[in-house]
Amino acid sequence: MSTGVRGPGDTSVLLVDDDEAACRLLAEVLERDGYRVAAALSVDEALAKLEREGPFDAVLTDLRMPERSGLDLLKTIREREPDALVLVLTAFGDASAAGEAIRAGAYDFVSKPYDIAALRETLARALGRRRLATASRERRGTASRPTNGAHEGSALVGHSPAVIEVMKTVARVAPTQASVLLLGETGTGKELVARTIHGYSERTGRRFVAVNCSALAEGLLESELFGHVRGAFTGAAGSRPGLFREADRGTLFLDEIGDISPALQSRLLRALQEHEIVPVGSETAVKVDVRIIAATHRDLRRMIGEGSFREDLYYRLSVFPIRLPPLRERREDIPKLVWHIIQKHQRSTHHNIRQVPDPVMEELKRRPWPGNIRELENVIEGAIIHSTDDVLTLLDDAGETEVAPTEDASTLSAVERTHIQEVLRACGWRINGTGNAAERLGLHPNTLRFRMKKLGIVREHPSRATVHVASA
Repeated sequence: MSTGVRGPGDTSVLLVDDDEAACRLLAEVLERDGYRVAAALSVDEALAKLEREGPFDAVLTDLRMPERSGLDLLKTIREREPDALVLVLTAFGDASAAGEAIRAGAYDFVSKPYDIAALRETLARALGRRRLATASRERRGTASRPTNGAHEGSALVGHSPAVIEVMKTVARVAPTQASVLLLGETGTGKELVARTIHGYSERTGRRFVAVNCSALAEGLLESELFGHVRGAFTGAAGSRPGLFREADRGTLFLDEIGDISPALQSRLLRALQEHEIVPVGSETAVKVDVRIIAATHRDLRRMIGEGSFREDLYYRLSVFPIRLPPLRERREDIPKLVWHIIQKHQRSTHHNIRQVPDPVMEELKRRPWPGNIRELENVIEGAIIHSTDDVLTLLDDAGETEVAPTEDASTLSAVERTHIQEVLRACGWRINGTGNAAERLGLHPNTLRFRMKKLGIVREHPSRATVHVASA
């Protein structure tokens, strides 16, 4: 039974699946919905149909097929037609393959066994956005191809469900003109995701301009964003166009948007609503065509409740919000991230790391990573520099080589844990300040915190600490 989501009779779909029965049934469903469907049972047959009958408006391909996979087909199609619309069909839970397909350029994926309603909706949405993007490109006369390296950022490396969901969301929103709000902790790769969205948008040939809103004082940030005229303030010896005008017809990335003042929030809201800016010291408005991608680690909804962030600006910015997961929620991605970072840095560091020992990788997977991908990258880069051969060697916070745990080391760890706990109790669990535990132990406070995390030491309940001290 049709859901009402119908394709016009001239919309063609190529369906590729080596399961003949499943392929036939899905073809019948799509034909009842009004699509013209061609079916193929292998990659070779699909390529032959593309040669004879193509191009198709969309290709739906299974990933797991004998001889040549759906991923091979996807890559071949994208080489021939960079703007081709390809959706992949994959077994439920096969996150690794689906993630690789998304990174290779698939628009989305649908899990087997099929939810027919979801498949219809996904296909209709993909075709609709494709038509909008095509119409917009024809009006503007610009191509919609990703910039080189659009998916090379660490934020999109991995195959965890959380990362695949981000990939899917990026693929959906990139071709549109919607404002995007990236939410997530510091170090989760918000700017890299913003650049990826820009790279897969129709603005890819235009400028991507980034500014950290927390790094500039209010007056300076206002001038940076909106520009100023000569004599607008002391030291303004000449006029400056501002970042909005520099990003005209491109993308402006506003990092740490939660740190801007209420006055500047008002000016920014007006710029977004009216698509125009007024330079500092001027009364003349200037029209701008800018796509805004904003990012913050702050809880903007809580700030709205406190009165420190405008609700109308929040809704203007968050037309399409994307939450980036912290590294602790995607630990299965750490091995791939580690090798990605090694490949990124070993040439500049003149090292050739070929092996990451299992104990080292397990240690990396266990760490809490409060600084997320940025912290992981710093640790790996330092380890590459200090490794004396082709084996990655980790360093602790004091710059000393870490040794992989053994049974003896485990015993030493227990002794170390007990000693640190005793000193912490004696110091009232103070790590900083007068008479702190770090000073007694001869450690830097950050090193002590790291050792506590590694040894699993958490602050005890006050009553327990009091009893311990009293009994002493």
